[in-house]
Amino acid sequence: MPVTGISWQQAFAGGWRGGASTLGAVREGSPAGNEGDERPAGPAGPAGLTLRERKKLRTRRALVEEALRLFTEQGFGETTLDELVDAVEISQRTFFRTFASKEDVALAPEKELWAAYVAGIEARPPGPGRSPLASYQETLFAAVREMAEGWERRFLCSRALCERTPALLAHSLRHCAEVTDRVLHITAERRPAAGGGRDQELRLLLLLELMLAAWRWAVRQWAAAGQGADREALYGHMREAFAAIPDAAALARH
Repeated sequence: MPVTGISWQQAFAGGWRGGASTLGAVREGSPAGNEGDERPAGPAGPAGLTLRERKKLRTRRALVEEALRLFTEQGFGETTLDELVDAVEISQRTFFRTFASKEDVALAPEKELWAAYVAGIEARPPGPGRSPLASYQETLFAAVREMAEGWERRFLCSRALCERTPALLAHSLRHCAEVTDRVLHITAERRPAAGGGRDQELRLLLLLELMLAAWRWAVRQWAAAGQGADREALYGHMREAFAAIPDAAALARH
């Protein structure tokens, strides 16, 4: 799912190091600054971006950081859009050029991950002899690895908000359904329809849902263990959950 004005790969090439106070206020109409004033936020840095794109990226970063802080401290429903844009020193018009809604900015870490996942599925269709399940799993590992520095903290903060906010949960479930439909369409389109198109689509869907259930279990274990920003711990839970899928599927035959 593309970032307004620039691709998601460009937008999240650099890491995030703190909120608006660290990134600097993004004042409406203020100059982007000299090129030398912009330092890459992560190991790679936002290479190849124009000054205007860098300013958009800085605005987006500050909005997500401030939104997660305010929503966590005050509550999602209790935080107004005016409070959020005032904290980042931008207008509502600029906000809506960056995000579609409060829900959209609150779930930005989750949407970044699944945008990378869909892009990965599009870029590496299953080859001969490669199982769809293996492709689904490998692509999710790759998407997590591609996330910018500090994504773990933002993701867990966003998920905690989602679990206690019905409006965010509904938005997240709708987004998950959209991603599932997109991945299923890509995968089904690129595989020969052995045994009938509808039957194959159903099998691909069931495999994808199994993987997503394993992912959700891994995230719950990761969050509950208090391992916070440790991405290696998340990989471990993912490997454990994915390894259990064949045995779980075998239960259907008993």
